[in-house]
Amino acid sequence: MASKNLSYYPLFLDLTEKVCVVVGGGRVAERKTRALLACGARVRVVSPHVCKGIRALHQTQRIKLTERVYKSSDLKEAVLVFAATNDVLTNGRVSQDARERGILVNVADSPDLCDFIVPAIIRRGPIVIAISTSGTLPMLARRLREEIERRLSKDHALYATKVGRLRRLLMEGVGDRKRRQKILKEIRAVNIPELAGMSMKELRARFLK
Repeated sequence: MASKNLSYYPLFLDLTEKVCVVVGGGRVAERKTRALLACGARVRVVSPHVCKGIRALHQTQRIKLTERVYKSSDLKEAVLVFAATNDVLTNGRVSQDARERGILVNVADSPDLCDFIVPAIIRRGPIVIAISTSGTLPMLARRLREEIERRLSKDHALYATKVGRLRRLLMEGVGDRKRRQKILKEIRAVNIPELAGMSMKELRARFLK
């Protein structure tokens, strides 16, 4: 099969309380599982054998684990599927089953079987940065991630959290659109470390007076 040559559409999904299925029980499957849990998804893992990490997640009731070979019925209610087994035939079957059901699917190390690829991700509080080379050079995506991570500080995360709360208060409490825009302009004029170091009480007193 010829390789795809695509320009992927970047998208952030809300997976809160949505069913996501991971087929596979190794370290790759564990990474996919933990990333989904971090987004609030309800994760089901299907595999006859699982690593210690997945076993621990099951024992603490963070995931639902089915210890057997994959069946098509395992995709029931799923909105997202990951195939991460070491068996090419199983991965191919998962991809086909998911596509027949209109479910987005990712197959580890097989871009041609994927509806989406997983970018290199940076998380700092509410800040999420996704980096992709459209599947052509994952090692470059990882390198770019490392470079950006070095530039991000705790101040960026604090700024995003506090100013995000302030913006919500502004949207809820200030009805005049021009006044809101003026206040937001004043906020943008202040440097990140200064605002990050202020308490919410200080921020409200300064900008919502």
